[in-house]
Amino acid sequence: MLRFSPTVHGDGDNGFMAIFVGIARQSGVAGYVGDGTNRWPAVHVSDAARLARLAVEAAPAGSVLHAVGDEGVPFVRIAEGMGRGLGLPTRSVDPANALEHFGFLGPFAGLDSPASATITREPLGWEPTGPSLLEDLEKDYYYHEV
Repeated sequence: MLRFSPTVHGDGDNGFMAIFVGIARQSGVAGYVGDGTNRWPAVHVSDAARLARLAVEAAPAGSVLHAVGDEGVPFVRIAEGMGRGLGLPTRSVDPANALEHFGFLGPFAGLDSPASATITREPLGWEPTGPSLLEDLEKDYYYHEV
């Protein structure tokens, strides 16, 4: 079984980060819940793809593998990256208002969910080499309007 980080990022990302960028653009603020110290794991799409190939080719039967490059990026740092990319202020959102601000992602935006790939790396020789989530958020492809 291969478990991907909630955030699989990179050029062409249509997942959580792209949605959060859209929310920031629409609301005029790059928000984070509470103090923003909650952590989100992430993996670059190229690292996730390489691990999927290794899992098919070499993982022992019954393995549980975690595709995690960044074990836990504080959401305040994610919001700051989006704010820089969009030229918007970064601001805390009260947990009671998370659903209003983030829409359907409100219940998830404040979750603290660090994850590790330690037990995945050794048996397969997998080491993430792609950009980190914060490095990717500095790229312009997240900020082009579609």
